[in-house]
Amino acid sequence: MKPRLTIGTLLFAALLLLCGAPSKARADGYPDTTGWKDLFAKDLSDAVNAEHWKWEDDGTLVAKDHETLWTKESYSNFILDLEFKVAKESNSGVFLHSANIKDSLSALEIQVHENTDGSKYGMVAAIYDAMPPSKDMAKPVGEWNHFTITCKGSLVIVVFNGEEVIHADLDNWTEAHKNPDGTPNKFRVALKDFARTGPLGLQGLHGKAKAPVWYRNLKIKPLD
Repeated sequence: MKPRLTIGTLLFAALLLLCGAPSKARADGYPDTTGWKDLFAKDLSDAVNAEHWKWEDDGTLVAKDHETLWTKESYSNFILDLEFKVAKESNSGVFLHSANIKDSLSALEIQVHENTDGSKYGMVAAIYDAMPPSKDMAKPVGEWNHFTITCKGSLVIVVFNGEEVIHADLDNWTEAHKNPDGTPNKFRVALKDFARTGPLGLQGLHGKAKAPVWYRNLKIKPLD
């Protein structure tokens, strides 16, 4: 019997063609990350703020407090694949291409959130304050979710639980404090002028509840 081509498989195959990346998709549509690099070492020796995070015995990575965990290495074009699980009122995010790790608004943030934070731009898989996901693919609290995030030049693509929900061309953000759809944002610099190279990060305990988010299977494939 031939393997069934899922929507996720087709989406990932299209991403690979777009990025010129020689990689494979599994039968379930998610990337085959065999041979990909771990985003963080098991001793967190390749991380900034390592003392504020910990690996659990089950192989999950979780914050101890509010500090963001950053890679020491900078990345430009890449595919980042990871899983996350939220608790009630969890609020975190995946930071991309930080220009200054002391300033969270100098990086794009893909939201990892249990709720919408009162805004469609705050819901899980949104580009924070810039673009909402095209659909809600979040699984219930306590279940594992899957992100595949691709950055290639001005493009940012997010596949969330097998569905492409973000396909953004940052060159369309031509003004500070303004999104292409006319809505305001918090960014002092137009997204087209954001750094295209920089550290990646996982936001620590955030929001009023300070509820945890668990991460696992964080793998990255540079495309440079």
